[in-house]
Amino acid sequence: MSKKGKKGKKGKGGKSKKSETSNDAGNAHAESSPKMKTKEYEAELRTLQGELVAMQEWVKASGAKVLVVFEGRDTAGKGGTIKAITDRVSPRVFRVVALPSPTEREKTQMYVQRYLPHFPAGGEVVIFDRSWYNRAGVERVLGFCTPDETERFLEMTPGVEKAMVDAGIILLKYWLEVGADEQTRRLQSRVDDPRKIWKLSEMDLKSYNRWYDYARARDAMFEATDSKWAPWHVARTDDKKRGRLNIITHLLSQVPYEPLKPKKVQFPDRQPEGDYTEPDLSSREIPTPF
Repeated sequence: MSKKGKKGKKGKGGKSKKSETSNDAGNAHAESSPKMKTKEYEAELRTLQGELVAMQEWVKASGAKVLVVFEGRDTAGKGGTIKAITDRVSPRVFRVVALPSPTEREKTQMYVQRYLPHFPAGGEVVIFDRSWYNRAGVERVLGFCTPDETERFLEMTPGVEKAMVDAGIILLKYWLEVGADEQTRRLQSRVDDPRKIWKLSEMDLKSYNRWYDYARARDAMFEATDSKWAPWHVARTDDKKRGRLNIITHLLSQVPYEPLKPKKVQFPDRQPEGDYTEPDLSSREIPTPF
């Protein structure tokens, strides 16, 4: 792996059982460094996306199975991080799974059952934009499941994830944390920007005043499911650009890829035109206001 991929430190993100839950602590952390400039971010991202392509080619060649879970507070930047990861790789290798609310049939299934068909086969990287951990977070806080159902979930999950890892899946779990003031600012921007209004759901509004309920749910989830074989990795994302770069760097450090030797590419000569005549396509061309 290149030096850029090795930059992140293995296993340091999710080992702590104690998490800061106060607004003051989260907001103070957000002010610890200036926001990254776009030009610097784009240069760093370009390099890291090249590493992701190298990782992709290794995954295809080796038949590795990688599963990445993204959880976190509302507006913490899960979607933007996933887009940065997948922007320059093949959708045939990197699959994003964002399941809707369960159907009536799925509600009667074993809880984890509807997630299993989406697990990676050999040569695939699967990214869950929220996952089975809904039961430990939003379902618990908003009363979509009973306390007993949450407790059973927390008890069984380490064993299920042990089975996944024993089956050869590289399992990475990320929690994205954002401060209270920054969360408010981002939610307000969704109200003010017509490009973002679709991101503001009734669930976001219901969840907004439950800051500490979500903190307690997060802490209980970490306590029960932060295992040696599937630890939680926490990323601060008050600065979205820094957060994305830090997550991608860490992800690369957790996958034991080696860049493959590049192939020599030589373009063949194009065939001669023969009797082909180019038609007039002007009547089919779209308007050109730009």
